[in-house]
Amino acid sequence: MKNTARHGQDMSAKLEGLPPNTATADSFAGKKVIDREGIEYGRVKHVHIDQDAMSVCGVTIHQGFHKDYYLSNDYIDKFSEEKLHLSRPPVRTGVPVVDIDGRKIGRVKRLHKNPDTSELESVEVGYGLGHSKILSKSEIWGVGEQVMLRMTKPEFKDAS
Repeated sequence: MKNTARHGQDMSAKLEGLPPNTATADSFAGKKVIDREGIEYGRVKHVHIDQDAMSVCGVTIHQGFHKDYYLSNDYIDKFSEEKLHLSRPPVRTGVPVVDIDGRKIGRVKRLHKNPDTSELESVEVGYGLGHSKILSKSEIWGVGEQVMLRMTKPEFKDAS
C-alpha cells in the first residue's frame, strides 16, 4: 500500500539525479528467490554490501523456520520487480541426495566451503542411521530441488 498525503497525493516522489535502474536495498527484502527452472529457494532476507566496492556482494535467503543461508553475488543473475533470479541453483543443507538414476541416497548434512572464497569444495551426505560421507563437488552432477550425484548408489556405498 502506498503512503498518501492528504488530498490523495502520492508521497513517493522521484528523487532528482537518481540514476536509472537504482533501487534501495531494503526494497528487495521479502522477494522470492528462483532459479532458471522456476524452483523457489526462499525469500530475500538481507542484501549484503561490500563497503569498499560499494556493490552487492551477496544476499541472505530465508527458507522457512530457522533456515537462513548466504549466497554470494556470483549466484545472482538479476533482481526484477517481483523476484531475485539466480544464475545457478545453490547446494543447500537438508535437501535430498539421489544417485545418477534418481534413487534416494540421503540428505546434504553439511557444506564445506573454501574459507577465503566461500566457494563450495565438498558436501557431507548423511545416510542411514548416523552415517555420512564427504564428497567432492566434482561428484555432483546436478542441483535443484535435490542434489544428483555422478555415481550410482552402489558406487556411493563403495566410495571412501
